[in-house]
Amino acid sequence: MKKIGVLFGLENTFPGALVERINSKNIDGIAAEFVQLGAVAFDKPPAYAVIIDRISHDVPFYRAFLKHAALSGTAIINNPFWWSADDKFFNYSLAAKLGVAVPRTVMLPHKSPPNGATDRTMRNLEYPLNWDAVFAYIGFPAFLKPIDGGGWRDVHHVHNRDDFFRAYDQSRDLCMVLQRAVNFTEYFRCFVVGQEKVRIITYDPRRPHHERYRLDAPPTNRRLLKRLRADAITLCSALGYDFNTVEFAVQKGVPYAIDFMNPAPDADLRTIGAENFEWVVEAVANLAIKKARTSQTPVLESTALLQGRKKSVSARKPATTGQKEKVKKAPKIEEALSHT
Repeated sequence: MKKIGVLFGLENTFPGALVERINSKNIDGIAAEFVQLGAVAFDKPPAYAVIIDRISHDVPFYRAFLKHAALSGTAIINNPFWWSADDKFFNYSLAAKLGVAVPRTVMLPHKSPPNGATDRTMRNLEYPLNWDAVFAYIGFPAFLKPIDGGGWRDVHHVHNRDDFFRAYDQSRDLCMVLQRAVNFTEYFRCFVVGQEKVRIITYDPRRPHHERYRLDAPPTNRRLLKRLRADAITLCSALGYDFNTVEFAVQKGVPYAIDFMNPAPDADLRTIGAENFEWVVEAVANLAIKKARTSQTPVLESTALLQGRKKSVSARKPATTGQKEKVKKAPKIEEALSHT
């Protein structure tokens, strides 16, 4: 019997629905359950062929277990080695290399030295920082946000220098990025499953959290939808994420990738709505079953993750807000335009 495990924390609707959906398919030799752990022996492989990870980013014990499981041949959704190494600034740099439009972004030194470090520890840093150059490059309004944050924690919308310095002074020892704000007319959040299936949802980050998924929004033009799907798959294929959400802000017809480091994306029924919830549960269930049926070779090196996907990643010319944008033909990626 091949077991599919779901590792989760506070969320209630998605894990149970996923286990129930997998088991309801009555596939011979495959069963799903919630992961149960005690003390973990280094020389004993886990009992799971596949684990869907929803919580290890908050629990170091779970993250260490998942690395052990991957080494033993368990397929992890999503890869714990890459997830541990990833950050938003790298993602923006990668996106630009792939030809996906991203707003101008800079990474900033910690306001306060991290982990008990002193000024001498940080003496390789330029001081004082050339803030005039930073502001000239980014412009206002802008967003100041953590390099590896989530859930809109410690995110500040700044409109001028005074706003920025008030926010930066509150950033403590966090490493922050400053990103030019996109004056968007449309905003989308795309669920991407298995690096091939995409669910594009109109989304409004300015609304309260439970009202952000715009179920009443009108459809957008097909050309834009085509590019959203292709860019979302390009990013997730390069990063190696099998379950992710990618957010795009659209300005003058150009979709700018804003946030795509969400490898435990919100999938709560009350947040995303019944139709989207049904799509996500079915897509992830089918992906987990597919992986349980396939022998897995763990990918343990980040360079292998990036270099091993050259065939499935578009080599379009890099695009940023500093370039004149045109909506180009989307890259041909396997089933890139699949919506189901």
